[in-house]
Amino acid sequence: MEEVYAFQVKVRGDSYNGHYTNGISLANSESVRRCKEVYKDDGKTVYEADRYKVTAYHIPKGNVTQCYTVFENTSDEDITIDLLSSFCIDNIEADVLHRATSFWSAEGKLLTQKLTDLNMEPSWNKHGTRIEKFGQIGSMPVRKWFPYAVLENTATGEFIGVQIYCASSWQIEVFRTADPVSLCGGLADFDYGHWCKCIRSGESFTTPRAVVAKGKSLLEVSDKLVKAQNPRIADVDKDMPIIYNEYCTTWGNPTLDNVKKICEALKDTKVKYLVIDSGWYKQPDKFWWDTIGDWDESPELFPNGIKEMTDMIKSYGLIPGIWFEFEKAATLSQLYEQTEHLLKRFGDPINVDGQRFLDMRDDWCIDYLSKKVIDFLKKNGFGYIKIDYNDTIGVGCDGAESLGEGLRQSVLGTQKFFKKLSDEIPSLVIENCSSGGHRLEPSMMELVSQASFSDAHECKSIPVIAANLHRVIRPEQSQIWAVLRAADDIHRVNYILSSAFLGRMCLSGEIFDIDQRAWDTTHKAIDFYDEVKHIIKNGMTTVIDCECNDYNNLTGYQAVLREYGDEALLVVHTFENGSNPDIDKYLSGYNILDTFGSELDGDFRGKAFFLRR
Repeated sequence: MEEVYAFQVKVRGDSYNGHYTNGISLANSESVRRCKEVYKDDGKTVYEADRYKVTAYHIPKGNVTQCYTVFENTSDEDITIDLLSSFCIDNIEADVLHRATSFWSAEGKLLTQKLTDLNMEPSWNKHGTRIEKFGQIGSMPVRKWFPYAVLENTATGEFIGVQIYCASSWQIEVFRTADPVSLCGGLADFDYGHWCKCIRSGESFTTPRAVVAKGKSLLEVSDKLVKAQNPRIADVDKDMPIIYNEYCTTWGNPTLDNVKKICEALKDTKVKYLVIDSGWYKQPDKFWWDTIGDWDESPELFPNGIKEMTDMIKSYGLIPGIWFEFEKAATLSQLYEQTEHLLKRFGDPINVDGQRFLDMRDDWCIDYLSKKVIDFLKKNGFGYIKIDYNDTIGVGCDGAESLGEGLRQSVLGTQKFFKKLSDEIPSLVIENCSSGGHRLEPSMMELVSQASFSDAHECKSIPVIAANLHRVIRPEQSQIWAVLRAADDIHRVNYILSSAFLGRMCLSGEIFDIDQRAWDTTHKAIDFYDEVKHIIKNGMTTVIDCECNDYNNLTGYQAVLREYGDEALLVVHTFENGSNPDIDKYLSGYNILDTFGSELDGDFRGKAFFLRR
């Protein structure tokens, strides 16, 4: 049975669907039944009803199909829609659902469930729709779930998957009444995300886009989805240079002396960026976290101005970077009290743990940030910006016809400012960070060169999280922490540096205090990364073998194989009771050109293999 591209819409005032779905799903309402197909080609289907027209786009584009939907009001009166899908696919034969779960410092964990385990087998007389609905509410689009789902037919070995490009609230629904399964999603609807949109007479609304892919394995489908993302990568970053971020070194105290010690250690290495993280704006007698929003250089840390530091960094041949969280205002900032420019809900400022949110729809805020961020970067010669975002707006904000629509507009204002940064400083490298990985979503990833993979700075689970993310973002953008400590034994050094081959290498820690053996090992890791980074960038991950369910109690081992032409990169980590894994099956047909790391004859070891047929 061939899948069919369709759409879902719910116009306010029309009847809800039956089958016990009201309150769970707005799909299959009277609004859909009103529509009659009037035109169809390979890229779109047009439907008309008495008051509106719906055009469902499903455009073949390389190895994927790009989907989005346009709703047009053809009547003389306003129409409010409570649901409009970005994609809808009917007639899917499937029995397994794959999803990527996500919490702080545990991003991308794969959840695979049989539809029968979700109680989704059809009823005895095909009455009563079965629904599995999931998504995310707020401005952290990767909190609890990634906007990603793959359905599998175990009888035929066929897979079909989707990613939604939406940085505000979104939803995905899997439903069936009879045997074929339907998969749809897009913006979170009114019931789920308090989103509705009033469409004026003669106007239209276009949904965020989604991308659909088919294949013969979960990893093949995921690879097609990930490679459909088209990131804006700065020219200087296209060769995947190495980053050093000083956060896990100074923990918010980036003094000139501290940074100079780092520069001396990085001298004559292949590291390109030295990123100054939070704390650089610390004011006298105030904790740096509490003054987010004002963005004044710290007179304590930089008495001669921060440009003295950037000039010093450049003198060592490095590109200076800086941390901002420019969408927020903390308790002790002056901006915190300027509530006319901050987001509100029901008239009150949205306050989360002592921080408020700028209204990124407000021209005043854009002008303010243009001075505080863009002018600051230009004046001080920064070539790299790490943009953090450490909490969520929640269900939405005032200023539109619904809280969810206010949220959507505010998030689009943020993305517009990201684009403004790139337009005004074309050479700028932008890192997408949100408490680590809470914004690892395609529409955000397309605006940046890199992203923080997680806040798992020094956890044993780093290689597991890094491998998870191969299914949802490009490894060439996935920045992996490699924090080195003076007290580390050589096996931990190898373990953590091997993890960095699963994405972009980002060093941190007291590299100026580690012993010579650890420093020599770090140089070897840098050289090995240089040998294999073309595979990280262009390859396809064909194996992720890992049976660990408890990230705090890892057992066994993990093997990740990424292949590119006649070459491959194999990265293996052992955990508790995982020594001496049988890795010959991954090496079959390949010759070993080079290796890095420890022998895998103990617990918590890491080793990487550069292979060629």
